[in-house]
Formats: sequence, C-alpha cells, structure tokens
Amino acid sequence: MKKLISLVIVALIALLSACGGANQTSGADKGKSSETLKIGAIFPLSGNLALLGEESYRGVELAIDQANKNGGVAGGKKVELIKGDAPDPEAAQSEANRLITQQGVKTIVGSYSSGIANAASEVTERNGVLFWEYGAVADSITDRGYKYVLRTNPPASYLSKMHIDFIKNYVAGKLGKNLGDIKVAIAHEDSSYGTTIADEAEKLAKKEGIQIVTTQPYSATSNDLSSIVLNIKKAKPDVLIVVSYLNDAILLHRQSKELGLQVPVVIGSGGGHDMSDFIKGVGDIGNGIFDVAFPQYLINQDFTPGMKEFIEMYKEKYGELPRSGHSLVHFMGTKVLLDLIDKVGEIDPEKLREAANKYKVEPGKTVTGWGVKFDPKTGQNLLSQPYVHQWVDGKLYAVWPENVAVKEPQIKK
Repeated sequence: MKKLISLVIVALIALLSACGGANQTSGADKGKSSETLKIGAIFPLSGNLALLGEESYRGVELAIDQANKNGGVAGGKKVELIKGDAPDPEAAQSEANRLITQQGVKTIVGSYSSGIANAASEVTERNGVLFWEYGAVADSITDRGYKYVLRTNPPASYLSKMHIDFIKNYVAGKLGKNLGDIKVAIAHEDSSYGTTIADEAEKLAKKEGIQIVTTQPYSATSNDLSSIVLNIKKAKPDVLIVVSYLNDAILLHRQSKELGLQVPVVIGSGGGHDMSDFIKGVGDIGNGIFDVAFPQYLINQDFTPGMKEFIEMYKEKYGELPRSGHSLVHFMGTKVLLDLIDKVGEIDPEKLREAANKYKVEPGKTVTGWGVKFDPKTGQNLLSQPYVHQWVDGKLYAVWPENVAVKEPQIKK
C-alpha cells in the first residue's frame, strides 16, 4: 500500500512539473516576435489636442482589431498595439524613447499633430525605427531627408493646392469674377499646422495672380479673436481661408457673426472644421462653410470601397458615429502598414521601407479613395489627396472634385 501511495505521489510530481514546464515555455513563446508583433502608437490623448488625438487613435485601433479578428498577419501572428500619450513635442520624444528602449518596438505610428510627429520621428530616425505618419500635415515631416519616415496622408502643400484649385476652377466662375479680381483673406492659428498651409496658399495664389488682401495669424488658445475678425472685415474679401483647431474655429465663426463679417465663400482647412463638434458649436452659422480636408463620411462610396464597413465597425466598438475623418485616414494608413508586414513577414524597418517603395495601389481602391505610391526619397505618399466638403443642413458632404462628390457646391453671390 505504501509503495502504491509513493508511486502516485511521484506521478503527481512529474505531472505538475510537466505542467509548470509547459506554462513556462508558453510564456516565453508569447514574448517572442514570432508570436506577437508589437506596434507603438504615439498620439495626444490628453491636453488641448486630445479630442482629435483620440479620434485618430481609434482608427489605428480598429485596423488592428480587424486584422487580429481575421487571423492576424504574416502567417497568423497577432498584433499588439502599445500606446503612448504625447500631448506635446517633449512628451512625444520621451514616449518614443520609452517605446523603443523599454517595449522594443521597431515601428511607431501616429500622430495627428505636426509638432508631435516631427519630435517623435527625430527619435525613431536616430534609432533606426520606422515612423508612420497618418494625419499630421506639415511638409517638414517628409522633407528632412529621413530614411525611416513614411506618410500616407497628404501634406499641407496638398491642402493649399486644393484651396487654390477650387477657387480657380470653381469659385471664381460661380462668383462671376476673373481670377485676378478675386480677393482672398487668410486666418490661421500660428503653429506649424496653420502656418504651413497659409504660407503655401499665399505662394500658390501669387502664381495664379490671386490677390491675398490680408493674412491674420493668431494663437489657437486665444479667447478673443475680435481683432482678427475686424481686420478681415476691413479687407472685404470674396473668399476667406481659415486654418483652425476646434475651439478657435468655433470662436472665430461665432465672433464673425457677432461683428457682422460676411464673406461669400468661407473655406476651412480640416482640423476643427471637419468635426461634428464644430457644427454643434456654431449651429446654423456653419451651414454653407466649405472644408478642404481629409475624406469624410458623406462621400461617393464607389470611390471609397469599405467605407460602409468602417462606419459599422466604428459604431459597434465606440457606440457612436465617427466624429471626423481623422479616424478614417488613420485606419487606412494602418491597413497599408499591416499589408506590408503581411508581405514581409515581420517588422523589420529596412525590409518594410524597401517593400513600401515597391508598393502601389491605384486611386479609388482604398477606404479613403487615395492611391498609394511612396516617394523613395521622402517617404511621402504621392497619391493622397484632400477633398472639398461643405456643411449643408448640419451635415458635411463631399462636393468637389466630381469623383468624390455627393452634392453640388452651394455658393451664394
């Protein structure tokens, strides 16, 4: 009997040892990149930029959720998203260092904000880590000659070009004026976002012979823009280009109404102008305002395949409709990255950059309608494009160019 009990105890010890060993092996395997692929994400999730920062992050999260649900990438590997909160450039550098040194990530995505993107990408470049930008627009992000930077979204110069093209090819005719007689005013917040778009718009307008009658920079944190409004009113423009974040956009348009500023054509530049919170904040004042921006949701879905599915996924996960197109473009950019990882089979910055240089998608084949073709010298996607939208009855519709439009632009002379 004693012998039998001893045998049972030995067997139990052997079984427990085997289980412990199996668990240890499984835990070790989980940490290996062959099982889980880590992607870092840097966004302003707190502070003044948090609203659009969070909206942008949601797009990344949805793309990775979708990939994992569909079996992963690169032969069934799951993707783990490790986020970092960067409300300002200093925090962006700190978070980039943390993700690289402590988490061991080899690629980082972001970031919505140009200041954050510039700061984070300095760190990734020094460390040979690939940085993917999906939403920040400053041209400097891809103009510095960095090897490890790729951007899927259009830069500020593309937005400025769309402003001028729209004025030249549509607005002037509808106002019944020659291009040289059109008077344009620009109001912009004074960070790299607003300054870059405004400066480029001025250059392009000058080339076309369009008059810029006044340019009014201001701080996005200002609580009084009446002097800006009065200066614009004095200049009597036919067109007002506005580059703003959310709160300053609402303030500017409210004070324009209060001070009697009337401009036939007002064109926003993404940022606050394409958020549902903007129209809530300005009410009927917003109807008729144009917005040159990333693709929004009331758009020709024949040119943006997958749009309906994206909206459904968003609503299911977050319990509301998307708040702006920022989540959409970050979803699209992450889909490109995941596709490249799937082709390469791992997260290797050198291999991914090489694969990206050969990657090609025609316009009208992605959820944003953008094509994909990276410039080998800069990492900029040459086939991305902003569109012109307009607020009509509290909704933001794509109106120009024709391949994305679901409504005609409405201009009152």
